[in-house]
Amino acid sequence: MPKFKPKKALIKRFKITKSGKILRRPSGLDHYRAKKSGKQVRQGRKWVEVSQTETKTIKRLLGIKG
Repeated sequence: MPKFKPKKALIKRFKITKSGKILRRPSGLDHYRAKKSGKQVRQGRKWVEVSQTETKTIKRLLGIKG
């Protein structure tokens, strides 16, 4: 049985907390920032928790058990 390799792209895009939560960056802030309000741009700097339904899939792709 071959070893499972985690998806490298996901390792770069997500953070895992010690409690097991998965964090991601908010979407829609790579370009067109001039149209967005300052509030939207500031909130885009924060990490956002991934929903419970997506957490299971992402953990499986990252090779994390639990």
